[in-house]
Amino acid sequence: MIGHVASATERIRVGAGGIMLPNHAPLKVVETFRVLQALHPGRIDLGIGRAPGTDPVTASALRRSRDTLAAGAEDFPQQFGELLAFAGDGFPEDHPYRSLVAMPEEIGLPPIWLLGSSGYSARAAAQIGLGYAFASHFSPADPTPFVRDYRENFEPSKNFEHPSAILAVSVICGEGDEHARKLASSMQLAWVRMRSGKPSPLPSPREAMAHHYTASERHLADAYLSMQIMGDAETVRSKIEEIAEPTGADEIMVTTNVYDHGERLRSYERLAEVFEFATLRS
Repeated sequence: MIGHVASATERIRVGAGGIMLPNHAPLKVVETFRVLQALHPGRIDLGIGRAPGTDPVTASALRRSRDTLAAGAEDFPQQFGELLAFAGDGFPEDHPYRSLVAMPEEIGLPPIWLLGSSGYSARAAAQIGLGYAFASHFSPADPTPFVRDYRENFEPSKNFEHPSAILAVSVICGEGDEHARKLASSMQLAWVRMRSGKPSPLPSPREAMAHHYTASERHLADAYLSMQIMGDAETVRSKIEEIAEPTGADEIMVTTNVYDHGERLRSYERLAEVFEFATLRS
């Protein structure tokens, strides 16, 4: 997808949000993103996550060896160390991977962003001198202390002379509050199903609003809604500014999960208009 989008565009940066490292071999990640960087120099970003990002069974199916079933966030430091070593830091003399070379050798990795919803990634990104992206779109935690911690402890690096933080938020910009809640009902039910171990395609608002929630499901549904920014354009702008200003985030990344593609596009257009950006159709 990154290669496809980068090939169809000329100026925008395109990146992974992200590569869940427990599901991938570090050598493969380095080689893939070196190729992307070679094909689209200066326009690629590599977002790295430290958790599997899915359930244990799916995570196992993603990996070639079933011995890695238990691999997860706790293995991230070793895996990330391997990725940096393949990318140019090199391995110790006695390491079994010492003789391996990630190709194309002459191409450097694109800028690396650590993705997170807790303090670990913020501290690691600061210490290594990487970009940092906080996942407010699915984390109920206040992002402010994590982003501030990242900024205060940042060590400059080749790709990042200064700290650079992204705040990712889930947004539905509707015609009004009622319309936005209707659009949000699809992902609300999908979230409940996913958290209950029964993932399914995104349901339509009609199916979602007709669903009879159990007490436990309602608790999950309400928890999901609490992490969403939704309403009419002015309400959405106010809420985004309210959550972003204390963090001092350099960028806001928006995701909009609604059933109908046309409605999703219109949500983005309303958002662009209220923030006085050029509309998507211009």
